[in-house]
Amino acid sequence: MTLTTRLTEYFGIEHPILSAPMALASGGRLAAAVTGAGGLGLIGGGYGDPSWLRTQITEATGARVGYGFITWRLTSGSEALDLALAHRPAAVMLSFGDLHPFADRIRGAGVPLIGQIQTVAQARRALQAGVDVLVAQGGEAGGHGMSARSTFTLLPEVADLVAAHAPETLVVAAGGVVDGRGLAAALMLGADGVLVGTRLWASREALVSPRAQRRALDAGGDDTYRTGVYDIVRGLDWPAEYTARALRNSFGDTWHGRETELRGALGEAVADYQRAVADEDFDTAAVLVGEGVGQIGMVRSAADIVEDMAADAERILRRAVTSARPAPTAPPA
Repeated sequence: MTLTTRLTEYFGIEHPILSAPMALASGGRLAAAVTGAGGLGLIGGGYGDPSWLRTQITEATGARVGYGFITWRLTSGSEALDLALAHRPAAVMLSFGDLHPFADRIRGAGVPLIGQIQTVAQARRALQAGVDVLVAQGGEAGGHGMSARSTFTLLPEVADLVAAHAPETLVVAAGGVVDGRGLAAALMLGADGVLVGTRLWASREALVSPRAQRRALDAGGDDTYRTGVYDIVRGLDWPAEYTARALRNSFGDTWHGRETELRGALGEAVADYQRAVADEDFDTAAVLVGEGVGQIGMVRSAADIVEDMAADAERILRRAVTSARPAPTAPPA
């Protein structure tokens, strides 16, 4: 039994696993490693810095990768998107905003369009924009998203919507998928594959401080929350409906729920925050991870993570098939 799905067939990959294009964490090395292991790696183009993106394209060393961008940020300049399209990517993923202004440009370049959504209403709009792959992201996910829905209730509802109105569109689950159990569950609930963030954040190839990784591995899902505090202090003008899931720390606990006061004390808070980032002091600096962090025991190579996730999911699904078979009947006497 192999995990051949519509996603593996569409992208010509071995495992139905995409790496999440985590801004400033999913660089070229991580994306190339995921692709090399049989998945499809996505570089996190994030806030659209062309200089950073050029560096990461070089780091990918010619591997077949895709790119992901924060959609609302592209409205103030799409140079990074143009740069990505010039490299004929395997796919471009857009998240957090209206896909329509960019969909024709991406698909017109012959590049598959992946759209990430957090509600069924957003899924309908993404289908109208003509996405090739629809990523259903639940509130468990690390980094930015919405808290409205859980991955494993949103996913089957989106899968049913797609089956009824755009059956050729692929469906991918995101949020809380950190091992083979999550992959197997997503496939059983109607997904064609998964988008993995937090587990690959805790990989050797991720552009993440080892100190941040150690702090996260000592924590659990109960130690995370969604907050807008870190966007305020970093000067990121995110739409109000999107917050970031992060590990609790002293800075977040001090200001969470006191965002108006934080804006009033921003000068001092920004100085303290920037100093903490430089010092890798994660009692103040943000560690953006999802609820699945409590299931991660160690930092590993991206290849080992992808291969083990696929193998474990295959074993789980094989057991499910075996247990569903009727017991053999005894031959007549």
